[in-house]
Amino acid sequence: MDKTFSSQVELIREAFHYQSRFDGSTMVFKIDFPLTEDSAFPYLVKDLALLAKTGFRVVIVPGAKEWIDAVLAEYGIVSGYADEKSGGESAFSFTKTRITTGAAIPFVEMAAFHVATRFMTGLSASRVDAVIGNFVRARGLGVLDGVDMEHTGKVDRIFTDSISRLLNLGMVPILPCIGWSPAGKPYNVPSDEIALAASAALGAVKLFIVSVNGGLRKGIYQIPENIAAGDKGRITRLSPQEAEAVLATNRDGAAREPSAGGDGKDKALQELGLALRASKAGVERVHIIDGREEGAILRELFSNLGAGTMVYADEYESIRPLKDADIPDLLRLMEPLMQQGILVRRNAEDIREKEGDYAVFEVDGSIHAAGALHDWGEGQGEIAAITTDPAYTDMGLGRRIVRYLIERAIKLGFRRVFVLTTRTQDWFEFLGFKEYPVESLPEKKRRNYDQKRKSKIFALELEH
Repeated sequence: MDKTFSSQVELIREAFHYQSRFDGSTMVFKIDFPLTEDSAFPYLVKDLALLAKTGFRVVIVPGAKEWIDAVLAEYGIVSGYADEKSGGESAFSFTKTRITTGAAIPFVEMAAFHVATRFMTGLSASRVDAVIGNFVRARGLGVLDGVDMEHTGKVDRIFTDSISRLLNLGMVPILPCIGWSPAGKPYNVPSDEIALAASAALGAVKLFIVSVNGGLRKGIYQIPENIAAGDKGRITRLSPQEAEAVLATNRDGAAREPSAGGDGKDKALQELGLALRASKAGVERVHIIDGREEGAILRELFSNLGAGTMVYADEYESIRPLKDADIPDLLRLMEPLMQQGILVRRNAEDIREKEGDYAVFEVDGSIHAAGALHDWGEGQGEIAAITTDPAYTDMGLGRRIVRYLIERAIKLGFRRVFVLTTRTQDWFEFLGFKEYPVESLPEKKRRNYDQKRKSKIFALELEH
């Protein structure tokens, strides 16, 4: 089968898998203002409309910071900033928060609703109904370190009943960065805080942080060695613990070009801090993507490899025993390697006969790596049939499978594990295996050794 065609088929399978998995789920999209000025904005809104049309419950929280700055500057209104602590100690929790004066708040409202209206206009062009509403009850921040924050507020409550009714009608609620007190007093509330509160209150399965940054990459940020990277150094996924480690590693050297409002902390790391807070608040998956990339939201949502950085609170990936239903997918994964002679040819019956020896690496219901540990007696086990989806080579899945099988061998009391290889000896040497003679094999395996194949033996002594 043509590789390009096969790849397209796999993408279609992934898309259907995610469509069925998340159909009817609530997803919050926090979208930074610079994207509304970008040429990709119409396509971004079309993708949001497509999701709303196909059964996803879409909630939009538009950022308006830069536009508010521009409007206030145009009318000669001074808007200062104050430090506000908004997260955990280990995250980048100090951000610059606007001091919204009585003179500024009418213009802040005007700017916030102008940005929200741009989303409504785009959705209308795709025949998707949207509502900009007073979905946020707020209360004032009061006086912080001697500074009166005046009309700057924080989320007091998200009116989930109103939002849910709209979502049930297939409409898209839009939450501008304004909240109101019970008495009707308006407050400027950071869009990050609204997105976080809305995601938690609505039980959103996903929060998308859509900006012009688009996640983290090795080479730009200091990334701990144990965190794997994908294409072009992109960090595709992080557990909350790994996100904490990245933030801690980059804490001291994070300040780069100051952003509008005098915020010297790096924007991408602030987004990671928001993602971490959302994860701790119960949002299963938080995605940081670059909204300028064509179809970034769709690729992040409907493919395993995604397009940005995901912080996940649920069990995104796992190594588990092989099931009978997995065998066709495993053979499909192994076939190219069997054709090249890297793996010994096996059929479904061969695998089923030793099904309990196999482990698979599953990512969101799809198998992307596998391996087996066969017991040959004499305290020795053979690691065999190591196979990895080529698209996931950079993520170290094969290495993780081998480490898992080594741990299994230790638990079973084996003193040594070995592999037979014709083409991958360098890789196993990198993992710590050393070459041994054929005579080192257990007697039962020596009797089955294929003299024509002339595989080399590499083994690892196990410590207990």
